Amino acid sequence: MSNSPAKVLLCPPFRAEHVGSLIRPKPLFDKRCELEEGKCSVDDLKEVESDALKHIVELQRSLGIKSITDGEVKKASFFDGVFEKLDGMVFMPERPINEFKRYLPHIAMLYAAGISSDATFYCNGKIRRTKPFYVEEFKAIKSVVSPEEVKNIKINMCPPSWWHHRHGSELAYDLNVYKNDDEFFDDLGAAYRAEFQELYELGCRNIQLDDPTFAFFCYGPTVAGMKEEGVDPEKLLDTYIRSINVCTQGRPSDLHVGLHMCRGNYKGLHFCEGGYDPIAKKVFGRLDVDTLYLEFDDERSGSFDPLKYVPLNKIVVLGLVTSKNPKLESMDVLKRRVDEAATAMSNDNPLRSKEMALNQLCISPQCGFASVWQGNPITEEEEKKKLALLVEAAKQIWKDSE
Repeated sequence: MSNSPAKVLLCPPFRAEHVGSLIRPKPLFDKRCELEEGKCSVDDLKEVESDALKHIVELQRSLGIKSITDGEVKKASFFDGVFEKLDGMVFMPERPINEFKRYLPHIAMLYAAGISSDATFYCNGKIRRTKPFYVEEFKAIKSVVSPEEVKNIKINMCPPSWWHHRHGSELAYDLNVYKNDDEFFDDLGAAYRAEFQELYELGCRNIQLDDPTFAFFCYGPTVAGMKEEGVDPEKLLDTYIRSINVCTQGRPSDLHVGLHMCRGNYKGLHFCEGGYDPIAKKVFGRLDVDTLYLEFDDERSGSFDPLKYVPLNKIVVLGLVTSKNPKLESMDVLKRRVDEAATAMSNDNPLRSKEMALNQLCISPQCGFASVWQGNPITEEEEKKKLALLVEAAKQIWKDSE
């Protein structure tokens, strides 16, 4: 392959990427069950989490995956670790369900089940980061890898919009504290930037935001529901793009930030469908991130056509292998689909050849294997087979990379 501009962006991520969460090793899963049943303390859990971290790191190494995460084994859910640590945010264990946006698929499920309340966060004061989010988690991973591997560590965190999207501008924060979304997300962005900087100073060079909110704008019923409630989908989409950009602005040039657009991943279930066509031009072009992690594991993901809107300076990680069931994908199909993606990416673009497009692509599972601690309906052995397949596919597709 030629040395296209995208080539220099390859590290990180690597050609075969691991998105984030992994199936919890059995000792940790069992201990989590005990914690849920009140049979052990959080302190009892921490020792098992440390052992699980070592296991997860070695699992990634043994499969030839060069990016290293902690598998999010220290979290109960992918969104843990940010909002509960911020000044100005208060946890509400039982907020009335009528204060949640019914047009969201996961909230509609709560309504349908007759659930009257759900846990959430609410902003009742000025947002300040007085405690780190994942500094201790980064130090823990750093302690079990070689100095040469530190640059390969990736930290996953939820997006700034995670709780806002559930309640909307009128119920996400106290209007006596913040007059509008811009004010709210400006302070939240400052908190994220402070976290990014502290992680960077410790050696972190790769951060991934796991964001399910953008996929809702690709799902017809949700967009229709927004309009019925008087919410302007385009204006809200602009707000969420901006919410990311105020977090990533001014970052060091060698701090790589990616964003994963998730369609839901709860014990193997998804929450929405639809291709990226409605948002691609605006979101792919305007998001201030280095990498887009996009789900393309089945027909609900739409076609590769929207990839033509990816700028020349961004990497796309194609989520071609499902984390939601144990069926192992075909090597030939993976190779064919990468070729199709490169073709779609270069179509009608005189500035990007197919070879250049291929150089902007990597592959991964479509989502993590355990966005919640209970995991997906898949075993660790099945998970390893899928990850090993990705590594081998990457070797065959990009023969001169890595």
